[in-house]
Amino acid sequence: MAVKIRLTRMGSKKRPSYRIVATDSRSSRDGKYLELIGFYNPIVCPAEIRINEEVALKWLRNGAVLTDTARDLLSKAGVMKKFHEERSSK
Repeated sequence: MAVKIRLTRMGSKKRPSYRIVATDSRSSRDGKYLELIGFYNPIVCPAEIRINEEVALKWLRNGAVLTDTARDLLSKAGVMKKFHEERSSK
């Protein structure tokens, strides 16, 4: 099973918010997911990003593939920097 870290759309029409989730790559965008990693709200200024770093790092260590948008959000939150430092120290 290939695991992806990606966004699922929540919220109402024209007022989106997103969950950052770890999911099977074959499931639909808004389908069931394995674990909730965080939350992204682009409507507020500045955009609100909340990420559980331990869960995100766990999935990255296990080989989850990131979508481009999820990679950008995790980079802004500082999770990717921690992951790369962890890998380079080994």
